[in-house]
Amino acid sequence: MPNIVYTRIDERGLHGQVAVGHGPHSGCNLILFANDDVANDPAQQALAKMSAGEFDTRFFTIEKTINVIHRANDKQKIFILIRSPQDALALVKGNVLLSKINVGNMHYKEGKKQIHDTVSVDENDLAAFRELISMGIECTIQRNPSDTPINMVDYI
Repeated sequence: MPNIVYTRIDERGLHGQVAVGHGPHSGCNLILFANDDVANDPAQQALAKMSAGEFDTRFFTIEKTINVIHRANDKQKIFILIRSPQDALALVKGNVLLSKINVGNMHYKEGKKQIHDTVSVDENDLAAFRELISMGIECTIQRNPSDTPINMVDYI
């Protein structure tokens, strides 16, 4: 069974706040960036590696994550970084055991409604969060580890 210690949704990807704040807070030694676009883009991977600091990094598609995470070494303390609640839902439906998801940054765009300082959602996002929550997965908004987590249930 993989040792998944933290899961975060952050549209910005792997950047300093993740590596300096959430990484140490989580106790991870590996950041797995599960995202189809990043897994196929060496330039995005190079930028993310520069931000990763001391952490070992992997860049997998959602499908590859589902297929290989169960073979992870027990010594790997895995921080899964994703960009959307839809990615989280796909992982869970693929039998990746997530119990809690930290929601960091989901940018405002046309068609999205801002529900918190750093989180904007559309109906597809809300549907994914509702399904995750109905599966018993705790979803909390928390920009920085020092911030008090806010339960997504309060916003959906």
